[in-house]
Amino acid sequence: MASANLPDSPLLTSAKIVIAGGFGVGKTTCVQSISEIPPINTEAWMTAASETVDRLDPGIDKTTTTVAMDFGRLTIGTDLVLYLFGTPGQPRFWPMWDDLCRGAVGALVLADTRRLEESFPAVNYFEQDTDLPFVVCVNLFDGVLTHHLHDVREALEVSPEVPVIGCDVRDPSSVARALLAVVEHTMTRTAGSSPSVLAAR
Repeated sequence: MASANLPDSPLLTSAKIVIAGGFGVGKTTCVQSISEIPPINTEAWMTAASETVDRLDPGIDKTTTTVAMDFGRLTIGTDLVLYLFGTPGQPRFWPMWDDLCRGAVGALVLADTRRLEESFPAVNYFEQDTDLPFVVCVNLFDGVLTHHLHDVREALEVSPEVPVIGCDVRDPSSVARALLAVVEHTMTRTAGSSPSVLAAR
């Protein structure tokens, strides 16, 4: 029989975070680098038949593409578990975003400054088509920030209240800080509520 003197276990809260962005921006790598479980992904090989619709600049090494979603999990402390859902980036899969965002508390929108135009549809979606709090995150390819974050904000015309940060999605600690920025932004948007309210969104 369990002892009545045992301390109460902390209340475990789960929260869903969406990782979104354009095609080839690093969403799958982001989930893979931080997930504490083997990530689930729906990668398919890119073939010659897809070259006209899944086009990347020469020199970008990418042989597969997400055709549904990526999924991972990250435990934050003893009382918060984040479930990570990576969206597909190609325009033909954008109708899935509404379903993937349902029940989420926030989103991390990745941007690639080498192909910044690919980020406009994602930013527009979160600013115009949903009320989900989001953070814009510049993926530091090669570990280098090639454009000042203020310049990226202006180029994407991101609202002043939306955080713009940098992150190397290959680095788990960098990804963890980016995800915490999403959680903190969500809590700010909900008037400083405690993390327990995240599950109720």
